[in-house]
Amino acid sequence: MNRRRVAYLAGAGLLLAFAAFSLTSFRSALTPYVSYAEAREQSRTVQVAGGLAKASSRYDEATSSLLFTLVDPGTQQTLRVRYHGVKPANFEDAISIVAIGSYDRAADEFAAGKLLVKCPSKYQGAEVKTYS
Repeated sequence: MNRRRVAYLAGAGLLLAFAAFSLTSFRSALTPYVSYAEAREQSRTVQVAGGLAKASSRYDEATSSLLFTLVDPGTQQTLRVRYHGVKPANFEDAISIVAIGSYDRAADEFAAGKLLVKCPSKYQGAEVKTYS
């Protein structure tokens, strides 16, 4: 009986440790959307979204560095973003961009590790035809 009790306690302990590890991993994997002002104050990874400011993107092929400015459509605030990687093919046509990263205070820009680009649908604004 004593062995069974020890086995149950060990199993419960392992289950509890696994649950705690899972919860901690899940919470650290969440990346919240924040405003530009909040992004400037955060030191952890966050997501910021906005539109591409006209004529603001510059891509350096030698360093694979993309520098552009996001504009918040609601507040018209701007945020300079630097992304190291291949420039998305549809970047200039984007209607919305989500940058995932953290704010670099020394460079005074948002350092994005990942970009999500939303482009207009080929069906957007298309005339709907009805057949009878």
